[in-house]
Amino acid sequence: MSAGVPAVSRSGRSTRPTSVVGAVLLLVLVALPFLVYEDVTSSLVSLFVLIVIASMWNLLAGFGGLVSVGQQAFIGVGAYTVVALADAGVPPYLGVLMAAVTAAALALPTSFLAFRLRGDYFAVGTWVIAEVYRLVLVKIDSLGGPSGRSLTGMNDVDATMRAAFTYWLALGVAVVSVATCFWLLRGRIGLALTAVRDDEVAARASGVDVTRAKRVMYLVSAAGCGAAGGVLVVDALSVQPNAIFSVQWSASMIFIVVIGGIGYLEGPIVGAIVYFLLQQVLADAGSWYLVLLGCVAILVATRLPRGLWGTVHDRWGLSLFPVDYRVTRAPAAEPCPAVRT
Repeated sequence: MSAGVPAVSRSGRSTRPTSVVGAVLLLVLVALPFLVYEDVTSSLVSLFVLIVIASMWNLLAGFGGLVSVGQQAFIGVGAYTVVALADAGVPPYLGVLMAAVTAAALALPTSFLAFRLRGDYFAVGTWVIAEVYRLVLVKIDSLGGPSGRSLTGMNDVDATMRAAFTYWLALGVAVVSVATCFWLLRGRIGLALTAVRDDEVAARASGVDVTRAKRVMYLVSAAGCGAAGGVLVVDALSVQPNAIFSVQWSASMIFIVVIGGIGYLEGPIVGAIVYFLLQQVLADAGSWYLVLLGCVAILVATRLPRGLWGTVHDRWGLSLFPVDYRVTRAPAAEPCPAVRT
């Protein structure tokens, strides 16, 4: 017998069974407003928002090597876009879609400034850009100035129906965000971005359009954060500039991705669930809440440096969203039967 040719695939262990389980879980989540109390679905909106913003940050840092601490700029832009469009008569739920478009549109000129910076300077630069956005919006009196604004256009909607529609909206944004990341990373853009993350000079020398790959991911990340900001204002029915542009959003993204596993699509989902559960359990702990979060982050960073999902992936090879290539040994080829003449 001769050795078979190695096979290249993207399917990890138990990919198909977990896909079936994931589909069933998604159907359950869609039906959840009919099964549980309103308080449960309202709290899950924040979980879905965390999944969205963490997935967007992971797309930048985990796959592109772009460590940003200014993604709250686009969360704020998305929130204020919904408020401004609601004043013009646009339904807030439709405004969430426009929030994503507006955030991506503003991210385009912003990227020309941000991509002039490298490493730590890029991180600081993105934070400065977020502060500039906040200061500009604070000066606009029609948007409430420093005190913020309430969302109009939702007063005639029944509270129960509003809670259900907001839940479905948040779930939809989370699913679309994760699916978009998966689709991008499975294509040429994903390969290019991974090459840039590993070695930008080598990627450029190999013919990779480094700037284009970075810009595409930056715009996608901005759009996702903008949609998340729109969901936040639809859920809270108000927006306040210091809160929506707070650097705490970036801190939460980093914590979630580090806990879940940076560089894995599953990481932000796992990390967001852990972070959400810690929020629920430690809600009454006061200042100890931040202390305990810090302890958890230190523990995971030192004991599980690849994060929770990264450890699971390394140990058992599980992958819900396979985007990397796997080389497996093909079975040995059978010898050809002798031909009689």
